[in-house]
Amino acid sequence: VQLQASGGGLVQAGGSLRLSCAVSGRSFANYNMGWFRQAPGKEREFVAAISWTTGHIHYADSMKGRFTISRDYAKNTAYLQMNSLKPEDTAVYCCAVGRYYSDSHSVSLQGSYDYWGQGTLVTVSS
Repeated sequence: VQLQASGGGLVQAGGSLRLSCAVSGRSFANYNMGWFRQAPGKEREFVAAISWTTGHIHYADSMKGRFTISRDYAKNTAYLQMNSLKPEDTAVYCCAVGRYYSDSHSVSLQGSYDYWGQGTLVTVSS
């Protein structure tokens, strides 16, 4: 399974970016795709996840309202639309795929994901 994340870059505070994550290499009956981020000097944290078949969505509380996760079923690609970006959003954003879980706690755990992309760097300047 390969995951290719893209769309990162440098943006001013208040700006927007849309990240993409393309999945290839294997078919799953259903799975969750998650976005995580790791800021410099900090641990990796959960951002959002989407169930591929049902479209059910989960967000970290701190991301609600500014970030939107979506997927294009036909393109096997998930997106993370990030608005009103802040300098503290600066991080490497990674996408990951894992078995389907419906509860918010499980989808937020890194251990629930088996395959990881390489990450894309988002830098928000003040």
